[in-house]
Amino acid sequence: MEEVVGKLWHRLITRAAGGSFPDAAVTLKECNRAVGVLFRALGGDGGLRVAASAEDVHGARRGWLARLAGSGEKLARASMDENTLRLPPLIDAFADRDLNRELYLWLPALAAAHAELARAPLDATLAGPDQPSRELLLNQHAVLHTLARWPGLEPRYRRLVAATLAQRPDPSALPAPEAERERALRRAIDVPGSVDALPIVAADAPAAQPVLLWLTLPSPRAPEAARGAGPDDRHGETPPGGAGKPDDTGHTAHKAERVDAPPEKHGLLMFFRAESLLSVAEFIKVNRSEDDDPDPDAAAAAANLDQLSLTRDDERTASKVRFDLDLPSAAEDDVVLGAGIALPEWDYRKHRLLEDHVRLLEMAAAADDPRAAPVPLPDRLRRTARRLHQQFSMLQPGRRWIKGQVDGSELDIDAVVRAATDRACGRQGSDQLWLTLEKRERDLACLALADFSLSTDTWISSEARVIDVIRDSLLLFGEALTATGDRFALCGFSSVKRNNVRFHHLKRFDDRFDDRIRGRITAIKPGYYTRLGAAIRHATGLLDGQRASRRILLILSDGKPNDLDLYDGRYGIEDTRMAVIEARQRGVTPFCVTIDREGAAYLPHLFGPAGFAVIRKPEELPARLPMFYAQLTR
Repeated sequence: MEEVVGKLWHRLITRAAGGSFPDAAVTLKECNRAVGVLFRALGGDGGLRVAASAEDVHGARRGWLARLAGSGEKLARASMDENTLRLPPLIDAFADRDLNRELYLWLPALAAAHAELARAPLDATLAGPDQPSRELLLNQHAVLHTLARWPGLEPRYRRLVAATLAQRPDPSALPAPEAERERALRRAIDVPGSVDALPIVAADAPAAQPVLLWLTLPSPRAPEAARGAGPDDRHGETPPGGAGKPDDTGHTAHKAERVDAPPEKHGLLMFFRAESLLSVAEFIKVNRSEDDDPDPDAAAAAANLDQLSLTRDDERTASKVRFDLDLPSAAEDDVVLGAGIALPEWDYRKHRLLEDHVRLLEMAAAADDPRAAPVPLPDRLRRTARRLHQQFSMLQPGRRWIKGQVDGSELDIDAVVRAATDRACGRQGSDQLWLTLEKRERDLACLALADFSLSTDTWISSEARVIDVIRDSLLLFGEALTATGDRFALCGFSSVKRNNVRFHHLKRFDDRFDDRIRGRITAIKPGYYTRLGAAIRHATGLLDGQRASRRILLILSDGKPNDLDLYDGRYGIEDTRMAVIEARQRGVTPFCVTIDREGAAYLPHLFGPAGFAVIRKPEELPARLPMFYAQLTR
């Protein structure tokens, strides 16, 4: 009963305190697609992802009801850094739901203006001011730039300004210094560019009420020294263990800070008894936790923290993961062909190509390897393969008669009659009176590049994993292209850091697709990580050696580019995008087929709006992959 009364009281007092309108709330998850499209359409960086921002204590004045209810102390605001555009996970600032949605559409437009202004030379007037004045000036400039470039946003901005000013504190109810500051903020919101600086208030005075129409800006700081960094830790990115997967837009992010590691304290052991190492409790069969065991409540504990502190030391973590991903012995691994190929890699932060930065190893199954012994097509795929063979055999070019030839195997009766008629009328008759039978060939080459990363070991059903779906897809793809007579190659890749990109040759262009190739495909297994940029560059080089008018690179993937040595997040995406651009400049047509349901968020930036396809049901990939090829070569 006490708990029920407490919940009712909290709900009542929070509603009475005001400041939000839960009934009119709009979530970022509802507007995520529209926000991303609008941000990129207005000139925003396509490599930035859209994610939820963290709630932060703003320090502004609150009414006594809000203090009593404990509400309104934190606020999630929009912000942008070099990797992410962060927006509030939920907006309920206005009583009108349409206004809350318009705020979601205004913030990405303002962020696009901030990004464009950031690329311009830094104004000398912005280098010196403190952080509040810097945010004031930059946001006013961004608003003016947005409204000048996109005048159609003026009515939306005016509606948001009117609603925002109506909810801000009344200057007449504030102390004199705070009242002057509030009037200056109101002028800056209503007439952007009219305020150069905020009035000075006491150091212990409450902060100004945050402006929801503006973006918070990261504080300028000197670059952090690469303390404790390894030989591969040189890009300044967040390591994979800290970045993880992109946070869902329905989840709230955390505010983070970097701190120094605590000093180690090695105490002096004065008394030691060896017999105390083991006790009878060690022999009792109970499940007791150890220091290396993961904390099952870590996510819940982190969700309740206001700020996460990160540190870097010389200790190596996740040793179990490194043990599981250790490279196989030479007897169990494929044969390495050659000493390796040096490839470049694009560093988007330096805006240059790092020459010979990646080492790619070409690999192939040994001739006497029993794992890659000749294998016939599995019975479960024979029916689908027969249907695809019939459909794709129609794409095989046939022989046809070519008219209007000077020489040929047969006379063209129509041309002979026409020439005789012309001569009878006194005109010059044509000498192109012959027919010739020619066979036209499809002048194209295709390389199918499959992702063999560790994530393909995921089960998609009780019967199959992702790697099983990729295996069936390659088998059916080979059967379909055999019917057309097109030249094709089948390859796969995975990686363990930049010095070990493994590129597996399953079928070369000159190989015949037979049971020997099927055996290689059947023997594939999940590998390691996904350094996609290097694999695309090498596959493009293989296609360059084919004399074909059309060259197609078909990529099968199940997730984002990633690797251990900081090839994660935007660094991996930008390198892959540059590799795709280089491939197109060399006449290769890349096309990506993925089963990643989040692929639509980043694949348009990599391959363009028409350069990829997302398959929602992975089990449909084997039958649909040949159809994508048919559409590309139509």
